Amino acid sequence: MEPVIEISNLSFSYPDGKQALEGINLLVQPGEKIALVGANGAGKSTLLYHLNGIFTGSGMIRVNQLELNKNNLPRVRAMVGLVFQNPDDQLFSPTVYEDVAYGPTYQGLDPHTVREKVALALKAVHMEDYAQRNPYHLSSGEKKKIAIATVLSMQPQILAFDEPTAGLDPRARRELIDLLLELQQTMIIATHDMNMVEQLTPRTILLNHGKIVADGPSLDILRNDRLLMTNGLI
Repeated sequence: MEPVIEISNLSFSYPDGKQALEGINLLVQPGEKIALVGANGAGKSTLLYHLNGIFTGSGMIRVNQLELNKNNLPRVRAMVGLVFQNPDDQLFSPTVYEDVAYGPTYQGLDPHTVREKVALALKAVHMEDYAQRNPYHLSSGEKKKIAIATVLSMQPQILAFDEPTAGLDPRARRELIDLLLELQQTMIIATHDMNMVEQLTPRTILLNHGKIVADGPSLDILRNDRLLMTNGLI
């Protein structure tokens, strides 16, 4: 089976010279749910942002065998849906419908097809009755679901999440984890939520100072107190 993501020798430094990623090599298979864990500054979000070209480092990234470069960027971004930590970064329209419809509309799809995609995306996150609601008046958990719907309306094959449970109360957190368990797309999730990792992602990648220091079954990594302590997770 061909990997859906292939990363080879990826390195990246910020303009101030700080090395954020160094020599990242990674293969992701179709349907995998993977956690990216590590202390603050380990490179989790930076790695996510490379998957659809927000950041560009040295090395090679392929998504569904398509190399990520300037010419292929629109096609890769259609395949990789990025959900930011703060849903307000993705919700900017007067109604939920308009937010979820933005991507398909931008793709130039006809209004009927856009309506179908919006309906399917809202159904997938169990928010069908929220189409005419104002996003700014929703709870944090509801906003997170709508932010996911804005990505699902583009029908991506891969979902990349940056701290999806951050800022949620226990009930909203449980609902979000249940939702992510239902979704069939390949997922890469940057998180500090180790309980979510145990429930949701069979595979975990541990980063430290921009390098992969462990990659394996989540339960093995979560039970390795020495490894977690060395890398600032306990």
